[in-house]
Amino acid sequence: MKILKGLLLTVVGIVVLALIVALFVKKDYAVERKVTINKPESEVFDFIKHIKNQDQYSVWNNIDPAMKKTYTGTDGTVGFISAWESTNKNVGKGEQEITNIKESDRIDMKLRFKEPFEAEDDAYMETEGMGANQTHVKWGFKGRMAYPMNLMLLFMDMESMLGKDLQGGLDKLKVVMEK
Repeated sequence: MKILKGLLLTVVGIVVLALIVALFVKKDYAVERKVTINKPESEVFDFIKHIKNQDQYSVWNNIDPAMKKTYTGTDGTVGFISAWESTNKNVGKGEQEITNIKESDRIDMKLRFKEPFEAEDDAYMETEGMGANQTHVKWGFKGRMAYPMNLMLLFMDMESMLGKDLQGGLDKLKVVMEK
C-alpha cells in the first residue's frame, strides 16, 4: 500500500509540476519563409490570391490526392472558403478562409482545423516587387496554443515542422510561376 501511495504522489507531483511549467511557456508561435520569383509582382499576386491555385504548390494540398474539397464564395475575394476532408490522419478536416486582401501586397487567411484536432491559425502571403520582373514572396503562419496545451511547444519545433513545408511550397510556387 505504501508503494501505491508513493507512486500516486509521484504522478500527482509530475502533473502539478508540468502545469506550473506550462504557466511560463510561450503560447504563441510564428513561422515565415520567403522566395524570389522572376515574374512581375502583379502576376505573382494574382496567382497566389486564388486559394485553388495552392493545389499546384502547397505541400499540404498534395498529401492526399483523394481528399474531398468544397468551395464557398468567389475564389480570390474576401470570404472565399476552401474546405477539405480526408481519412489521412496527416490531412484531417478543416477549412481556409480569405479574411483580407490588400491588392498586390498581402492576402490574409484563417485556417480552421477540425480533425484530428481543433485549432485556428492565421496564415498570410505577401508580395514585394523588386523591379519589373522580380517578386519576393513571404508565406507565414501564426498560431497560439492555450494553457496547458502550450506545454507541447517545449517538445514541438514549429519552426522546423512548418518551415520545411512552407519553403517546399514556395520553392514549388517558384517553379510553377517561372515555367
